[in-house]
Amino acid sequence: MSRFVEPLVVGRVIGDVLDMFVPGVDLAVTYASRQVNNGCELKPSAIALLPRVDIGGEDLRNFYTLVMTDPDAPSPSDPTLREYLHWIITDIPATTSASFGRELVSYESPRPTIGIHRFIFVLFKQIGRQTVYPPSSRINFNTRNFARSNSLGLPVAAVYFNAQKETAGRRR
Repeated sequence: MSRFVEPLVVGRVIGDVLDMFVPGVDLAVTYASRQVNNGCELKPSAIALLPRVDIGGEDLRNFYTLVMTDPDAPSPSDPTLREYLHWIITDIPATTSASFGRELVSYESPRPTIGIHRFIFVLFKQIGRQTVYPPSSRINFNTRNFARSNSLGLPVAAVYFNAQKETAGRRR
């Protein structure tokens, strides 16, 4: 098992949200100056603004879709809203950042209320430009079904972080 995929298995991202895949493109997600690493914890106050997302790849003619979800909504012990959709950007050219893509679903900053939530960024390679269509709802979004209905195949990259509700005393 790849050292890039193992933390996704341990964190149950593969299983709950994604099927096993082989990473093929670099994906870097950064909030302010903090890079997201699998399983790291970020405070909701630190993730309120859009992250910077850099995409690897080798050919500007390849385009990617980025999906961000919370599989633990509204609570990890009872995820009746699994998955909650936070963001979709499509048509991101390889070797650039998400700012060069087209925002299909606007960014909604994570605000976990109960328990520790996983927030997952998944990158898919598109078959062409303007081939991805918006889902009908943010609630009960399903990454696998979205990928299937938009002919995206398996992911080419994924990374996740954990966050939980901040108390006033914990904010910094």
